[in-house]
Amino acid sequence: MAAKAKVVLTDYVWESLDVEKKTLEGLAELVALQTKKPEEFLSQAEDCDALLNTYAGPITAEVMARMPKCRIIARYGIGVDTIDLDAATRTGIIVTNNPTYCIEEVAEHTMALLLASARKIAFYDRLVRAGRWEVPPGKPMFRLAGSSLGLVGFGNIARQVAARTAAFGMRVFFSDPFIQAGQYNAPGKKMELSEMLGESDFVSVHPPLTPQTRKMINDEAFSQMKPTAVLINCSRGPIVDTDALVRALDAKKIAGCALDTTDPEPLPNPHPLRGRENVIINPHAAWYSEQAMVGLQAGAPNEVRRVLSGEWPINVVNKDVKGKNRAGL
Repeated sequence: MAAKAKVVLTDYVWESLDVEKKTLEGLAELVALQTKKPEEFLSQAEDCDALLNTYAGPITAEVMARMPKCRIIARYGIGVDTIDLDAATRTGIIVTNNPTYCIEEVAEHTMALLLASARKIAFYDRLVRAGRWEVPPGKPMFRLAGSSLGLVGFGNIARQVAARTAAFGMRVFFSDPFIQAGQYNAPGKKMELSEMLGESDFVSVHPPLTPQTRKMINDEAFSQMKPTAVLINCSRGPIVDTDALVRALDAKKIAGCALDTTDPEPLPNPHPLRGRENVIINPHAAWYSEQAMVGLQAGAPNEVRRVLSGEWPINVVNKDVKGKNRAGL
């Protein structure tokens, strides 16, 4: 009888591992850890055949070199910014993600932050909690119909946001160098980034985190935005230059921001972004719903099972690894 493969789970955020155990039953031994950094999981992962990964990282070329048997790194979420994809391809490790998980949740959370900012929900809640019952401190406010939303990036989540904001009568713009006119089925007018920033009452950030998008919302970007504009980020914190954001708020170059993700994460306490009346900060919660948890937990273990069974996985990120990987696929 062939020995079972070894699958190491670096970290997880759910209460039960029944899904993983059932998916890998008869095929692999599951070693479940709760770690944050490679030096904490490598002692177990050096002889692994597959790595299941939630947040622990970064998974660099050096980390991969210490896992010579690893055939697949399966991410539970969408983003793969903590994994060196070029190194994985060179090493012959397949990297997968879960690109359809939490699309609706993040779109809904983006809308919630937009509405909370537009209608001063958090501001008025704090006011009432402090014993004040006043409308004037929240002025001015404007209706959403006829206002404009600019989407930085126009992938699956941004298109869901576009459909929702259009239902409020908002004008929708987007900037995405990889999307051409007519290639999408969603409301939205394509613009160059600088033009879009200058036209938008709300700017919502949705690109993946790459070397090109890191800190792309910087001093120059803020200088192009309306002084009445609100920035929303439910993507990745480092896409926004935090120091530049603080400077923009201090100089009143923008009216406020609503952030589900920050850089760093969590923000230190104290921090210049904390405690401002025109800033909403959430603890990276946009991904969550009970339904999303089901899809999140099932995706990665199934990809591992496919590879260990000799099948090509469904959601491969580094597609160039096909035909030249450790799994022989």
